[in-house]
Amino acid sequence: MTGERRSTSRMHLSEVITIAIAFHGCRYRTFKEFYTLHIVPGWRSAFPNLVSYTRFVELMPWCLMLLCYFLHKFMIEITEISLIDSTPINVCHNCRAHAHKVFKGLVKWGKNSVGWHLGFKLHLIINDCGELLAFQLTPANVDDRVPVPDMIQDLIGKLFGDRGYISQKLFEELYERGLQLVTKSKKNMKNRLVKLIDKILLRKRAVIESVNDHLKNLCQIEHSRHRSVFNFLVNLMAGNRAYTYLPQKPSLDIYPKDLPALPPAVFLVASNSRGISS
Repeated sequence: MTGERRSTSRMHLSEVITIAIAFHGCRYRTFKEFYTLHIVPGWRSAFPNLVSYTRFVELMPWCLMLLCYFLHKFMIEITEISLIDSTPINVCHNCRAHAHKVFKGLVKWGKNSVGWHLGFKLHLIINDCGELLAFQLTPANVDDRVPVPDMIQDLIGKLFGDRGYISQKLFEELYERGLQLVTKSKKNMKNRLVKLIDKILLRKRAVIESVNDHLKNLCQIEHSRHRSVFNFLVNLMAGNRAYTYLPQKPSLDIYPKDLPALPPAVFLVASNSRGISS
């Protein structure tokens, strides 16, 4: 897109962004089906200046920067409990990797517990309510610990991660910035004291895996049909933004519900009994 000039279109970029995000909230597997079978016949009253599918695909890269700004300015409540993890974003099947050219020079081979894959790696930080706090996209061969210092701006409290984030240097750097990194220990490490609440939250850390599942299967941020790098980024940003609109997100559910507060008289009786016993 460097040096290109966008020709005048009767559709506004805000309309393009709205349709791009709406696709990730539906159950259509391809954007072409969503646009031609759902938008054109059903939403023309809301979007009177609709263009053809081919023209709309040409307009999508121009809304990338606005999507990034829109997603960045979406304010999320920062709690003192945060979870971090990474998930692979495959760009093609491994059998077709030798012939893949769309992301040539941008993607790398990476390996996780499932196996080898060609593509990117999406690093996520969420709060205890399952809301996105930060994310970063890197090649698949980048270590999970590398982007952490850039992602934790304004975070406080505790950050829970898996064993891939174990690093004394990273722990000290985050601690100086007011954030405590909590991870499980490896088998060859010495035993260390861990607070009971930290052990409980480490067991519940798998909730971020459910967030990854929602992003990939419900919001469809991953597929192998991309023909443009910019449209891939638009798809990723719109999918992340669509996730924020989900009415129910995976959460730790650590706050008490339907538990009525004790009446003040209970505390008065308790204090009086302590005074009598003394």
